[in-house]
This record gives sequence, C-alpha cells and structure tokens, in this order.
Amino acid sequence: MSVADDGEAQAAILRAVELFKAPATFVLGVADVSGLPFGDRVEIAFAGRSNVGKSSLLNALLNRRSLARVSNTPGRTRELNYFAVGDSLYVVDMPGYGYAKAPKSLVEGWTQLIHDYLRGRSQLKRVMLLIDSRHGIKPSDREIMTLLDKAAVSYQGVLTKADKPKSGDLSKVLAETEAELKKHPAAYPVVLATSAAEGLGIDALREAIAELC
Repeated sequence: MSVADDGEAQAAILRAVELFKAPATFVLGVADVSGLPFGDRVEIAFAGRSNVGKSSLLNALLNRRSLARVSNTPGRTRELNYFAVGDSLYVVDMPGYGYAKAPKSLVEGWTQLIHDYLRGRSQLKRVMLLIDSRHGIKPSDREIMTLLDKAAVSYQGVLTKADKPKSGDLSKVLAETEAELKKHPAAYPVVLATSAAEGLGIDALREAIAELC
C-alpha cells in the first residue's frame, strides 16, 4: 500500500468513527410511504430474507444491544423502521422477505411498501442486501435484486453470520456472490462479510456507509 493509499484508508476509518460515535435512536416505523420523514439526510437501507440476521447486524453496527428487535419469528419487521445516527444519517430497517408463514395479504402489503419506497426516495443512497453466508443467494434475493436494478437503486451485498461456515466455504460463497452481483447493473461490486456475534466486518461496513455520507 502506498503512502497515499494508506492516508485514504486512515481517512475512511476516521470518517466512520466520527459518524458512528453519535448515539443511534429509533425515530419511527412507517407503514405507508405517506408517513416517511422529511428527507434532510442520507438514508441507507438494510434488506434481507427473514432470519438473515438483520436485527443483530444493525445492533452491532449502531453500538446498541437491543435497538433493533431480534426475533426468531419470520416477518416480525412489518414497517420501514427509521434509526437516526447523529444528524446526518438515517439507517432504515426494511421488512424481511422470503417468509412463508405470514398471511398472503400481509405479505402483499409489505411488498407494495418496499416497491413504493424504492421507487420514490431520492435520498436513499444504497441498499445493503444481506445474504446468509451459509446459503448464498436465494431466489427471493434475486427477486429483490431485479427490483433494485429496475428502480436504479444502488445496492451492495453483505454476507451475514460469517462466523458459521468454514473458511473455505465462506471464501467460496463470497466469490460466488461477487460473481453474480457483477451481472447486475445497480449492484456495487464489493461484497462485505460480517458477523454480528464476533464483530467481523462491522468496521468495514461502517466505513462504506460513512463514504456515502
């Protein structure tokens, strides 16, 4: 790494530290896009299949133990949940997808909410698409990727539960995920591997978000 590259890396770390030292607070849950907050700051949304580990990752990211509620019940997140980080960032917890047990009418409502949000939110800078590192990309993930491509919303793959697979298996899933995302026009080419349980990749995720702010 050159001196210039090292300086850029240090600057990225400092930006992330500065951003996430601010306390994170829950702002509101939105069930209809008419209730979205005033767009005065950058928004980064988190999407993923039910039980992908989204709430645990958000808690690790935001330095809080139970800010985002962790549940074993698929589809517990039924709204767009807004968390403020200081005065420059909203982290948005989107409803999980890929659930089988929720009533069809409820699933249709959540799906419409997601569609409306993605189509009309100019301050949404990126969707972090969470993918379980034990399973890789699933058909329901591909559906969301297609939706994001059509909406021209930038998104980035984030592997969760990276402490679970063996290192060789994790490397394989990471490579396969990156290869598939490169085929999608709205996908950011770098995939991050994270573990909320062990803190793996959390700093890199913060740096990626800070760069967007």
